[in-house]
Amino acid sequence: MVIDIIDPDAPEYQNLTNLQLAMIRAAQTEKNAILARAEEKKQTIFLKLLKNNMARSTALKNRESEIDEEAERDVDVVREDLLHRLAYESLYGDENENGQYRYPENPNYNLDYPQRFLIVRDYYMHVTTNPQARLEAYGMDALARAYLGEFYQTLYDLLASYCK
Repeated sequence: MVIDIIDPDAPEYQNLTNLQLAMIRAAQTEKNAILARAEEKKQTIFLKLLKNNMARSTALKNRESEIDEEAERDVDVVREDLLHRLAYESLYGDENENGQYRYPENPNYNLDYPQRFLIVRDYYMHVTTNPQARLEAYGMDALARAYLGEFYQTLYDLLASYCK
């Protein structure tokens, strides 16, 4: 797999852990999927315009540039998320007697509540892509209720907003 979502030869990425490397590979896979979907959309539009004898129209170029811009925005979101996750892992990737901190297996109680909120949100956003299943799983999570305190309802409301 060619890694081009970030520059892996940059000095700040020379001493990455296995977990951080896995994060980079996952982000690269997501980027590749976004670009593949964009190419499929462009091909579909081309075939529709070709069917209607409009393949040489400016509509094709305009729509292709819109699709490319949308794909680039999506890739930028994935890249920014990766950079934040790598930075977070560098700062808070320490361990306790139970191994590395991971929610829910080994939550980090040394974090303040906003940081806990981000960790639990990230965990549930990556568990599944189905918003309703995500909300139901979070609603049954007793550890999250105690771990997040007053932020529990905020995250519940956020996850519920994705179901609409």
